Amino acid sequence: MTATPPSLYSVAIFVHDIGRAIEFYRDKLMLPLTKQGAFGAEFLEGDTHIGVHPAVHPDSQALVGRHTGITLFMPDLLHYCGELHERAVRFVAEPTQQTWGIMAMVADPDGNVLALWEDQLPDSEQHVHLDQADGSA
Repeated sequence: MTATPPSLYSVAIFVHDIGRAIEFYRDKLMLPLTKQGAFGAEFLEGDTHIGVHPAVHPDSQALVGRHTGITLFMPDLLHYCGELHERAVRFVAEPTQQTWGIMAMVADPDGNVLALWEDQLPDSEQHVHLDQADGSA
């Protein structure tokens, strides 16, 4: 009998202020909060979650305020980025058309960076910078 292979349950983001982080991920990014407790919080419904945890150990404290490597898929990314601007979310990179889709990068209050992506391919091979969240140049 062969064991079932493991599946991805969650990815972790470490923060200094868990209350402030929960407000950011829940109220600014509008991620569904699915669990909360002494461990921190979990966001996203489905099989894979984002865990936001207080950085209490020295190893986790070194992981606060970095690029997380997490990419969130967002249909209609330009509209969503417009909403994020209205909610005063800090952008590290404005929405930019790449050969693989539109990508933006935002930072939480502790400086953890997440990528936002929409699978919208460009009409040409050129990289076009979208200056406004509504897609205008």
